[in-house]
Amino acid sequence: MIEVLCAKELGDAAKKRISEIFVDAFGHHLSFFSKDKNKLAKALEHMFVLDVFHIALFEGEIAGMAACTNSDVHSVNHDQSDLRRHFGIYKGTIANVVFKREFQKPIKVGKRTALIEFFATDPKYRRRGVAKAIMNHLLSLPQYDEYILEVTNTDPRVIRLYEKLGFREFERIKQKYSRLSGLDYMVYMRYTK
Repeated sequence: MIEVLCAKELGDAAKKRISEIFVDAFGHHLSFFSKDKNKLAKALEHMFVLDVFHIALFEGEIAGMAACTNSDVHSVNHDQSDLRRHFGIYKGTIANVVFKREFQKPIKVGKRTALIEFFATDPKYRRRGVAKAIMNHLLSLPQYDEYILEVTNTDPRVIRLYEKLGFREFERIKQKYSRLSGLDYMVYMRYTK
């Protein structure tokens, strides 16, 4: 059985697991800072805002996660001194600049529009309904009428999954430095109740 709940219900104990899942899903984009997944997870653990993260428990274990916010609250709030402590002064300072630009850029949406971010499932729980359970939970939140998410064009299976759930693409933005990042486009998708 899969149970989905707000991460704040588990408290700070959830941050470690959220960070591990985050690094497993998105860590390849952060390999400049460290190629060691454990080091990355430890360095990022402090930054997740539990009030906006929703987690799926599969047989009592955190199996997946997603952040859902209306842009009044950022889903991550990093601390430059923590980043420097884990990555060193040079890479920690660069991480601070990059994270501000990438994770805390203001995206203004209406009060009843949600931004879904950092949607990820632990690899050992994939194809077990975890992602669908999280998405169904988010889409049932009464305070939102519309949902927007951002995905990369590098995995067409993910885009097809979101389309099956009712999301429709409304914009593609060409990425600068696509050869370096490996991303050609960011794809923006919308779901309206």
